Amino acid sequence: MPHAEAGRVEPHQQRQVAESFGSDAQRYDRARPRYPEAMVRQVVAACPGLDVLDVGCGTGIAARQFLAAGCRVLGVDPDARMADLARQFGVEVEVAPFEGWDPAGREFDAVVAGQAWHWVDPVAGAAKAAKSLRPGGRLAVFWNSFQPPNDLAAAFAEVHKAAQPGLPFNPWTRPVIDAYLTMCGKAADGIRQAGAFSEPEQWRFDWEHGYTRDQWLDVLPTHGGNSQLPPATLDELLSGTGDAIDAVGGSFTMSYTTVVVTAPLRQMGSAPPA
Repeated sequence: MPHAEAGRVEPHQQRQVAESFGSDAQRYDRARPRYPEAMVRQVVAACPGLDVLDVGCGTGIAARQFLAAGCRVLGVDPDARMADLARQFGVEVEVAPFEGWDPAGREFDAVVAGQAWHWVDPVAGAAKAAKSLRPGGRLAVFWNSFQPPNDLAAAFAEVHKAAQPGLPFNPWTRPVIDAYLTMCGKAADGIRQAGAFSEPEQWRFDWEHGYTRDQWLDVLPTHGGNSQLPPATLDELLSGTGDAIDAVGGSFTMSYTTVVVTAPLRQMGSAPPA
């Protein structure tokens, strides 16, 4: 879950958080939601071919979905622990921060990033994506935004306030999608500044997923902010969240919106976006 950083430090500058997810790669892969198949199909259909580069591929959640859609996928991730698990699932991965990764002359039909582009410098990342794409190729970065029912969101906000009283930003006090739309805007601005793409578009896919108490408590430690909490604070957060879910019957339905920022590589000789 995105958090406002003290001093307005951008997420891609927070390397300790960006590279923390491999501390429990098995949990991350087990608990994190997948992406809508309709989104995968739409990205593939918009590309000239089936060679996909997955940036920040993690354990290969999105990569495996693109593989299942018939693509050939290469992953890039800065965390060797995440890459090792992705390889166990049959995903080819190279370990490097994307900004410093060398495509070594290779070209792809799509550069994608699931739940990861905010950890990449938005301008340098878009420029590296442009150098990695063949003519007609497309950059597509996407996030799963989520929203529990209103009464549960209010209860979650109280739990976070009690567990982290000094937290400058409580993630449940406003629609969670607001933070993801902010990241979409930064991604689109980075694409424009890179100067190699047509005007970026935004796609949205709405869906739902049911969680039991234990399933949601399995997800919570995988969120970037929570993965860095002291154990006692995380225990308090998990306990209070579990109590809140028990109070509504022990399960709930999460509303998801997958937001996508995407742009094709600009054709040679065409004018850059105004």
